[in-house]
Amino acid sequence: MLIIILAISFLYLLLIGGFIIGFDNVNNFKEKLLVPKTKFSIVIPFRNESDNLPRLLDSILQLEYPKELYEILLIDDASTDDSVLIIKSHLKDTLYDWTILKNNPNTSSPKKDALKIGISESKYDWIITTDADCILPEEWLNIYDTVVQNSAYSLIAGPVAYKKPKSFLDHFQNLDFISLMGSTIGSFGLKKPFMANGANLAYKKALFHQLNGFEDDSNIASGDDVFLLQKAVRYNSEQVGYLKAEGAIVLTNPQPTWQQLVYQRVRWASKSIYYKSAFSIFTAFTVFFMNILCVILLLSSITGLTNFFTFLSLFVFKSFLDFILINKTSGFLGHQIPFIRFLISSILYPFFTTYIVTISTFKNYDWKGRTFNK
Repeated sequence: MLIIILAISFLYLLLIGGFIIGFDNVNNFKEKLLVPKTKFSIVIPFRNESDNLPRLLDSILQLEYPKELYEILLIDDASTDDSVLIIKSHLKDTLYDWTILKNNPNTSSPKKDALKIGISESKYDWIITTDADCILPEEWLNIYDTVVQNSAYSLIAGPVAYKKPKSFLDHFQNLDFISLMGSTIGSFGLKKPFMANGANLAYKKALFHQLNGFEDDSNIASGDDVFLLQKAVRYNSEQVGYLKAEGAIVLTNPQPTWQQLVYQRVRWASKSIYYKSAFSIFTAFTVFFMNILCVILLLSSITGLTNFFTFLSLFVFKSFLDFILINKTSGFLGHQIPFIRFLISSILYPFFTTYIVTISTFKNYDWKGRTFNK
C-alpha cells in the first residue's frame, strides 16, 4: 500500500508541479493595443437562455471595437422561451451586423451542429465563440485583434471565470473551475495543451475546415472546444496559443443547484474517455487516482484499517500543491480564496470527483432539457 501511495503522490507532484511551472511560463498580455484590423464572426449558440441573454447582449453593445469589423451570429437551438424575442428587442434598432439562425441538429451533438451552421454562414476569417450565459469584457475583441496582428496563431484559447461567488455551492464550484483554468494555462505553458473553453475561443475558419471541423467527434455530445484544440495541436502545435490577459476574461455563471452542477460535471467527464492526447490521459488518470486514494485512506482510517496520519499526510501534501496552483490562478482571475472555504472544499472534492467519474462511466445525463447517451 505504501508503494502505491508514494507512486501516486510522485505522479501528482510531477503533474501539479508541472502545471505551476507552466502557468508562469505563459506570459501575461502586456502589449499596447493596436489600431483594429481583424474582422471577427462572433458565433453564439443558445437554447432557452431568456434569463441570461440580456446581460450577454448588453456586454456586446459595450464592446470597444469598431462595429464594421465584426458580426454577431446567434444560433437558436430549439428554444421554447422568449430568447429570440429578447435578442430582437435588444438589437433591432442598433447598427450592429447581427443574424439569428435556426439550428438543424443531425448528430449527437446539437451544440456542434449549431456552431457549424454559424461558421458556415459567417463572413469573416476569424471565428470567436462564446456562450449565451456569459458577459464579455469591453476590450475583448481589441485584445484578440492585437494578438492576431502580432502572432502566427490560428487558434487562441482565452480565460473564463465565474462571477463573484456567494453561496457555499458557488465557492465550491468556483474552486473547481479555478483549478481547471490553472491546469489549462499550465498545460499551454508546458507546450502540451489539451483543454480550452468554448466560452472564450478564437480560431481561423480555414483551420476549422483543415481539421475537418467537428466531423471526427460528432457522436460525442460535448467537447466542441477540447477536441478542436487537440486536433489543432496534432496538426501544428506552434499555431496554438493561450491569451493570458485579465482584460479578456469572460465571465459565466456557476450552476444554481447541486443537481445541475453534477449534470454539468458528468457532461464534462463523459468526453474524457475520448481524449487522444497522451498528456490529457495521464492528467485524467493521475487526478482520479489521487482523489480516490484520498477517499479510500479516509474511509479506511475511520474503520481502523489504516492509520489516520497516513490520510492526513497525503491530504496535506495534495492540498498544498493544489493551493499553490489555485492561488496563482485566482490572482490572475481576480478572485479571493477564503482559506476555510478552500479547506472544506478540499475535503469534499475527492468524494465529489470520485462520484462524478463513477456515474459518468455508467449513466446518461440531462442537459438543457435533453437526455444524452453515453
